[in-house]
Amino acid sequence: MQEMIEIIVKKLVDKPEEVQVTAVETEQRIIFELTVGEGDYGKVIGKRGRNISAIRTLVFAVNAKEGGKRARLDVID
Repeated sequence: MQEMIEIIVKKLVDKPEEVQVTAVETEQRIIFELTVGEGDYGKVIGKRGRNISAIRTLVFAVNAKEGGKRARLDVID
């Protein structure tokens, strides 16, 4: 899952080498924390949040198919 998020985000940003995704697991969910380089937050979020919404939809869909804990994607600045 982390690799999928990294691949998608690296295609959107100007500084793909600064993209980092870390997974934090709790008892009930998995939180994926996304960090990107300076100036790339707007590209990840997109106009009216469309890009991040689409990425989150993919994360939820893939996680639902695999089963298990609920997944959440957070953009850390």
